[in-house]
Amino acid sequence: MSLLFSGRNSSSGSRRVSVFQRLLMGIINHMRQALASLGELWRSPLATIMTIGVLGLSITLPSTLYLMVKNTEKVTAGWEDAGEISLYLQANTTAKQAQKLLSGVSAMKNKIDDARLISPDLALEEFETLSGLGDALAYLDANPLPYVLLITPKPEYLRPEAARQLLSELEQQSIVDFGKLDIEWLEKLYAIVSIAKDIVWIVAILLCVSVVLIIGNTIRLNILSQREAIAVMKLVGATDNFIRFPFLYTGFWYGILGGFLAWMLVAFLLWWIQSGVENLAGLYRTSFTISGLDGSALGIILMISITLGLIGSLISVQKHIKEIEPS
Repeated sequence: MSLLFSGRNSSSGSRRVSVFQRLLMGIINHMRQALASLGELWRSPLATIMTIGVLGLSITLPSTLYLMVKNTEKVTAGWEDAGEISLYLQANTTAKQAQKLLSGVSAMKNKIDDARLISPDLALEEFETLSGLGDALAYLDANPLPYVLLITPKPEYLRPEAARQLLSELEQQSIVDFGKLDIEWLEKLYAIVSIAKDIVWIVAILLCVSVVLIIGNTIRLNILSQREAIAVMKLVGATDNFIRFPFLYTGFWYGILGGFLAWMLVAFLLWWIQSGVENLAGLYRTSFTISGLDGSALGIILMISITLGLIGSLISVQKHIKEIEPS
């Protein structure tokens, strides 16, 4: 206890305070300290804006990359289920042999969901329509295209490894020239997406660490600038916790303001990118809208930014408040 309060009879004139009153006074005290810390930020606008800007930009980059990766996953989510196995039959295969193979494959009900046969004439007609080479194809002496069997496996055989085993089994048929697994290229895409995820996490971790260090250093400078005031407060009996809370609230305000800034920047960047995505989707005669920036995304961004602000301020406060003692 401070010397200013020594000799005071703690029992004289005291009255019992209820639990509700203590809780109410604690809430009021915290609100007062929170507003006081916000006022301190308002009184130094340049330093506040710079710190909030660093925090917001540091969260914007990994947030934008993460949403782009999630949208890429959304685009490719249904592609694997659309995977097909194409069996190209030998050039000398007759229509009767092709129909016999179609019947045999269709009988594999436990593995095959659907199977259909494309004749050489139908394949040539589709190729002529899609390629626009009708005049050139008219000079062909014979149709060079073979019979093709398009097979849609059961859902349990749509995964790359299971589909590859099924393809190997179907290629054992005598009149099959070779088979093509349309799902193979997805493995490369998934590998690229996985690398992108790792990059996002690495960038996010590095930027989060930098945010914690920056906020910790800012709070440290605030503590050192108020060193004499803190010493006086300790001299009159203030505890470390009482002195600590305003600086923790400062980290909280940095976090919440930086989070809102990051959310607005992410919204702006996604809006900017959306036009390019629409143009790309138009080339493939489809439409796609970038999603993910909803209320839950705002909550996650705010939670991360507030956590970083509190961690940075807590580290600095724990170290430097204890070091200041009245002489």
